[in-house]
Amino acid sequence: MPSLPAVFLSALRKLFKSLLFLLLAAALLAIWGFVIEPRWVAAREIAVDVPGWRGPQGLKVAVASDWHIAHEVRRVMTIARANALVDQINAAHPDVVLLPGDFISGRGEDGTTPEDVAAVLGRLKAPRGVYAVLGNHDWWTDGTRFNRALRAAGITVLLNEAVPLPDSPRPDSPRPASPRPDSPVWVVGVGDRMSGHSEPERAARQLPRGAQALALMHDPASARELAPLPGLTVAAHTHGGQVWIPFMGSAVAPHGWPKDQTHGWVRVGGRPIYITSGLGVSIYPIRINMRPEWVMFRIGDAAREAISSARSPTLSSTHSSAQ
Repeated sequence: MPSLPAVFLSALRKLFKSLLFLLLAAALLAIWGFVIEPRWVAAREIAVDVPGWRGPQGLKVAVASDWHIAHEVRRVMTIARANALVDQINAAHPDVVLLPGDFISGRGEDGTTPEDVAAVLGRLKAPRGVYAVLGNHDWWTDGTRFNRALRAAGITVLLNEAVPLPDSPRPDSPRPASPRPDSPVWVVGVGDRMSGHSEPERAARQLPRGAQALALMHDPASARELAPLPGLTVAAHTHGGQVWIPFMGSAVAPHGWPKDQTHGWVRVGGRPIYITSGLGVSIYPIRINMRPEWVMFRIGDAAREAISSARSPTLSSTHSSAQ
């Protein structure tokens, strides 16, 4: 029979091993959450079926939000990393780029300026235009200055406005195509709700009767006051909570937003909207089970595509779509 000291020492060794395992697991989780996943950006492709879509079949719309650009490495999205992501998006050749706000980290406390951010985002290229709405961090920093800097960089900034999507310019044309008032597709930009600039009804009123929309907003809560628009609606702001807990949802959600509806397709006001997890981080520089992302949507009418494929003399064809 083992002596009492031997039993005690055995139990102590087991406890020590358990504590060592927990410490190692915690260290690995910290490395993953603070160092690896916040910088492991997903480039997603999503097909969107819009019945009766009147725009170009297969229109490629890139969505990149919540950059939270800064000079400091601890804020994750440095100028160098943001420039690399711009190169990646440009290499995918989007037709349109939508930027749903929060371009700066914090309020620019580390010396980052709206002009610094605009110099990065102004490098984005799309033949039918690059469109942005400001987020709460942009307004808190200096909304007027951000608006001016982004416009000077060639980005169309919308504040509860709708503008027609221009035709794609001819390859031999030296200048971009001009928007047509009778365009079947319009870009609708809703202002930020948290900073008091959200007027969804005003934005929707500018959409001509029968037109379809590419709608962007920073805060998904704005969609509750937006009439259903045929086309694509995207939002940002939530970051997917940055930490996603299986079977529960995100660890946090802004101002009462449902924690299980902070990322991906959700229904708001009876219509589907896509909430992107964004590219950067805010408040705490961590991501666990919620990768940063930018998304390339391909928009079309699946029925029209099927008819076109059936008429084409191809040996085989495949088609996929997502609602």
